[in-house]
Amino acid sequence: MTSSLPVPGAVVRVERDSLGPKSVPADAYYGIHTARAVENFPISGIPLSAHPDFIDALAAVKQAAALTNRELGILDNATAAAIVGACEEIRNGHWHDSFVVDVIQGGAGTSTNMNTNEVVANRALELLGHPRGDYSRVHPLEHVNRSQSTNDVYPTAIKIALHVQILRLHGTLQELSEAFQDKAEEFADVLKMGRTQLQDAVPMTLGQEFGTYAVMVAEDAQRLLETRELISEINLGGTAIGTGLNAHPRYTATVCEKLSELTRLRLVTATDLVEATQDVGVFMQVSGVLKRTAMKLSKICNDLRLLSSGPQAGFNEINLPPVQAGSSIMPGKVNPVIPEAVNQVAFEVAGNDVTIAMAAEAGQLQLNAFEPIIAHSLFQSVTHLDAACRSLITKCVTGISANRDRLQESVTNSIGIITALNPYIGYGVSARIAKRAMASGQTVPDLIVEEGLLTAEEVTALLRPEALVAPREPMSMPKTQLSQAKEAAR
Repeated sequence: MTSSLPVPGAVVRVERDSLGPKSVPADAYYGIHTARAVENFPISGIPLSAHPDFIDALAAVKQAAALTNRELGILDNATAAAIVGACEEIRNGHWHDSFVVDVIQGGAGTSTNMNTNEVVANRALELLGHPRGDYSRVHPLEHVNRSQSTNDVYPTAIKIALHVQILRLHGTLQELSEAFQDKAEEFADVLKMGRTQLQDAVPMTLGQEFGTYAVMVAEDAQRLLETRELISEINLGGTAIGTGLNAHPRYTATVCEKLSELTRLRLVTATDLVEATQDVGVFMQVSGVLKRTAMKLSKICNDLRLLSSGPQAGFNEINLPPVQAGSSIMPGKVNPVIPEAVNQVAFEVAGNDVTIAMAAEAGQLQLNAFEPIIAHSLFQSVTHLDAACRSLITKCVTGISANRDRLQESVTNSIGIITALNPYIGYGVSARIAKRAMASGQTVPDLIVEEGLLTAEEVTALLRPEALVAPREPMSMPKTQLSQAKEAAR
């Protein structure tokens, strides 16, 4: 991250806090607290502006607080209006580049809250016709942060941002599910061998295989949507530890109502604000659902890579769209790079889940100081999953094609189809025929007819595609042939 501190010779303004004076770029919307945080936390190089939904959520909290404080007579109309105006501009995408604090920071998110307070205050000053830094008129703490603490602002903003991001990811997962379902319908008539433990199992259709992926993704989309109810409970109004110190008696209920109106979310105040201020279990719950989604997506991508492997020496059952050359040394090689990218995002999400769990456990007494890494990890998981899924849809799934001849050949030559004949010739006979087919290279149908266990017509009827991929009524067989089968089994 490029330094946001003054450079030699630059025009500055001097601000003061309890630690003393410090120079800040004269044209900066942030102030002294942010400047100190930039110096103290050169950690990831990722500024808060990398999470625009979070910035919008922080501004919404400040706006709701100003509206509430005005209604309760705590802020005058002009000051409240200026704060509201500044917050609306931020929520419309302005001034995001002024959110310069690193996403990983000490202080339980205080630097993020102060960065927000200062940007809002300085923009509000401009709207009132005052210069930046003239805090006697609009102060970051006395006015913008009135009735608040980082400890209720920060987790509330995380939850609001997650609402937006989860809805976005849910929509993308729905689109991915539909893309797989479209392929399921396209491949509904393509017979292939199913596999268990990478060994031939029994026949199925390629449509059934892709239909499974559609269901898997749709289920996770629904589970993800369910987490929104959990993150609708907020602790805004609890201030420092949940006791509501320095807040008006009607502030908590009113600010929740205002914030719900601004965000169009059905937010509710936690019944126990002391508990809600220290307990970050909800973030572990959301992360767990994200990990579940990621792991299942990774499994699907593993399948796509296997099914498309080759082309000559692998499964070669499906073709993934070629999107780029695959090797700097092997001409003509094309790799499954889109599924590979999704795999890597899944690994990242799993790692983020571990980070979130450790951060949640590390909380002490009335506050968890590690919400910054929880927030950053959650935002990364959601946004990277969304981007990975969108790439999977547009660059991979919609362009997949089937190698129909290869698939038909695999069914014809597989010993797995003998499972369908178990009810008619018995398991023991089937095992013997399978072993003989493996040794001789002859097909299962040819050997069954050769041994006189079933007629060619009966084998054809029993192994017709529609009979192989769904439950069916048992086919009646002549007693003589059933007796032969039992005798052969003995």
